[in-house]
Amino acid sequence: MLTANKLSKQVKTGETNLTILDDISFELIEGRSLAILGESGSGKTTLLGLLAALDTPTSGTVFLKKTSLFDCTEEQRAQLRKDNLGFIFQSFQLIDGLTALENVMMPLELKGDKHAQSKAEEMLSKVGLGERFSHYANQLSGGEQQRVAIARAFVTQPKLLLADEPTGNLDTATGEKIIELMFNLNKELNTTLVLVTHDVHLAAKCDESMTLSGGKMIALNENVRSAS
Repeated sequence: MLTANKLSKQVKTGETNLTILDDISFELIEGRSLAILGESGSGKTTLLGLLAALDTPTSGTVFLKKTSLFDCTEEQRAQLRKDNLGFIFQSFQLIDGLTALENVMMPLELKGDKHAQSKAEEMLSKVGLGERFSHYANQLSGGEQQRVAIARAFVTQPKLLLADEPTGNLDTATGEKIIELMFNLNKELNTTLVLVTHDVHLAAKCDESMTLSGGKMIALNENVRSAS
């Protein structure tokens, strides 16, 4: 589903080049999950942005299935994101002026889906917010807002889901519920998942874990998980 091939990212600072990512390569099979771990400044979020083709590498490329994202035009990349990708952010990124239902409907409406409302209602009900359709973001708790964000990410049934610290702004108990919900939907819809996290407990729930340090990949391991 996803291949990173010798990805590097440098930025110019004054007269020197700062290396943010250095020669990152890996493959992720469809339906599998990968956690990206590392300290702040290790390059995790930069790597996620490259995998989404929201940023461009200095060298290397990303293949989504067999398509090299950086051999595409920006318009083609935008279409690939719309057709294949879902996003979950630490800061939720809900639109304040829209209701929970309208937030979840938005990606469907952008795709021209005539059944956007019914699909959004079904997904919000699935994440336990069947009584919150008409509530605005500021009327929801942090956990409820993240549930809306998860519903919005999954409602298009994306082939690839990218999550950036999805429980970072939540308390431990709420974060546990969000993790369980996210992985249940991931399994149900057979979505390929890549998530950035500081949480080793969350990372252990993924099929594989990658550790970055100073922009380099220092480990890529398959996780051993219990059948439960």
